[in-house]
Amino acid sequence: MEKQKGHVLVVSYPAQGHINPLLQFAKCLASKGLKASFATTRYTVNSINAHGIDVLPISDGFDEGGFKQALSLEAYLESFRIIGSKTLTELIHSLEASTLPINCLVCDSLLPWGLEVATSLGILSVVFLTNSVSVCLIYSQIDLGLLPLSVKPENVPVLLPGLPPLGHGDMPSFMEPPNIYLTAIMEMFASLDQNDFVLANTFQKLEMRSRQTQNMEAAYVNPGAASAQNGSTVCPKLVVYVSFGSMARISANQVEQIAYGLIDTKLSFLWVVREHENKTIPSEFLNRLDSRVGLLVLWCNQLDVLANRAVGCFLTHCGWNSTLEALSLGVPVVAVPQWNDQPMNAKFIEEVWKVGVRGKKDGGGIVRKEEVKR
Repeated sequence: MEKQKGHVLVVSYPAQGHINPLLQFAKCLASKGLKASFATTRYTVNSINAHGIDVLPISDGFDEGGFKQALSLEAYLESFRIIGSKTLTELIHSLEASTLPINCLVCDSLLPWGLEVATSLGILSVVFLTNSVSVCLIYSQIDLGLLPLSVKPENVPVLLPGLPPLGHGDMPSFMEPPNIYLTAIMEMFASLDQNDFVLANTFQKLEMRSRQTQNMEAAYVNPGAASAQNGSTVCPKLVVYVSFGSMARISANQVEQIAYGLIDTKLSFLWVVREHENKTIPSEFLNRLDSRVGLLVLWCNQLDVLANRAVGCFLTHCGWNSTLEALSLGVPVVAVPQWNDQPMNAKFIEEVWKVGVRGKKDGGGIVRKEEVKR
């Protein structure tokens, strides 16, 4: 066997929507015979199971509680910048005497300080874009001064090369300053060309028009959904799968409308309800719930569920990972976007790729049960 010559360290922001694609990328590198390791915060690292790669801890300064331990998001990100860059540097130094020292650092696009670490150590720096290329095109236009930071309702539609006409409700929610995430994103774009490589978590054919108008060169690296199983003992296409990811905060009113909308469809459904959402589920809904028709779970393997022939529809927040998985497995989407890049992903699902419909919101920003049923 040819001797391994490289050791790549992949570093992720400690949120599930970031960990999943970056961890999958590290596994793909390892499957090609390259030494790959994965790093994230100490609080998060113990919950990660990864075969074939080393999972290593760095510190965000909140080793006992992560986000919840910080007084604010601003305090968390600043601590992660200072302590994270220090402990990441120490980690890379600790492996210098090994047979395979780290010579390439791949960092989550939400960790712009990774470039400084790589540069100071004289190793390759790679940024991994966790949003779609289309969303990145928006941020790129802001960085170039071609699009204002905050788009006012009277200045729509926004017309940009490679994108469909965008309404105010289609734009990434981070564009409403002040936003601490936007600060990190724009810092990353300001130094993007200083990285040795840029990787985009997408498919070339999916976003060809957006890529052709980008002012950056990026390689497409989405590994797809090849690991999912495809079997079922249930009649095909009769189950609605419902999940809103790990970070989206769904209001109690919206949860209630989804619950009664699902009941009214008279279709079978599987709904992932996170622990903090349990108390928002209406008791009347639970009393009406027949476990032979509807099932509420705290967690499931989303790829396996979407690959199951019984699933005919995915009611989703349209996080980018969920969007890619639905597209990869050919599952129609009912889009109920909440924040961040999700409104723009929903726009593409309905109007560009035409693989689903977007739930229409009422004046209070809620998708009503009648709309869910429709």
